[in-house]
Amino acid sequence: MTSARYETSIDLASIDAIDTHVHIEVDHEGQSSLPADLAEAASKYFRADGPRPDVDGIAAYYRERRMAAVVFTVDATTHLKQAPLSNDEIIDGAIRHSDVLIPFGSVDPNRDDALDEIGRLIDRGVKGFKFHPTVQGFDPSDDRFAPVYAALQDAGVIALFHTGQTGIGAGMRGGRGLRLALSNPMLLDNVAADYGDLQIIMAHPSVPWQDEALSVATHKHNTWIDLSGWSPKYFPPSLVRYANSLIKDRVLFGSDFPLLTPDRWIRDAEKAEAFKPEVLPNVMKLNAARLLKLV
Repeated sequence: MTSARYETSIDLASIDAIDTHVHIEVDHEGQSSLPADLAEAASKYFRADGPRPDVDGIAAYYRERRMAAVVFTVDATTHLKQAPLSNDEIIDGAIRHSDVLIPFGSVDPNRDDALDEIGRLIDRGVKGFKFHPTVQGFDPSDDRFAPVYAALQDAGVIALFHTGQTGIGAGMRGGRGLRLALSNPMLLDNVAADYGDLQIIMAHPSVPWQDEALSVATHKHNTWIDLSGWSPKYFPPSLVRYANSLIKDRVLFGSDFPLLTPDRWIRDAEKAEAFKPEVLPNVMKLNAARLLKLV
């Protein structure tokens, strides 16, 4: 592990897509990002019993498909009492594979040292941060997280928030105590209003709050929607309609790999004819390239 800074070497002409939502779920020693019971329940929910590749395996997987990938873990240290995967290991992997990988950091905002750790990872070159309010156990609209958002805005990095339903904890007793309401996208409206230069990605079709997400996205143009975690054949009709019209420049391809593969996502999108031909290149690559400042 080094303290080297990540710099991208992605050649946009050599890739066909940018997957904006890829989880690193295990490290090189096989440690999981989730407690064993949650990982097992998530696999059952998604019917995903396939391999969980580490960062090098993910790089090879995406390179083979002529795709770039935004990669991250989820640090839920305080809420799940689980040691997080190393952000540094992910950054170092992205440096090794800078032709296909783009690292985001993850810092539990409830940690006492959250601001210091965010600053350190920004210095290492991460392009954004992943937050999962339900898993991390925090209300993103709470004013106590204002210093976090200010730091991200000042650094010009992206804030990616899980929104809507989650398979994490699904089917477990009481959902293992995880609260879905913390991932209502309307909670991000205050953040987008107060930090107008902070680019915010609302991850996933935000079921059951899709209309709320579309309302925020049409009103706050510093917000984006990634389409990960759901097969396109299940997308709410309103999301497809908006993606092809009002917010077509702020919609992003994302898979949620390894729980949903980009191969399946693309195959199902083609069968469902989800996107207009003139919109599809923006969704698959061009919008993300602009957001990630690759152009």
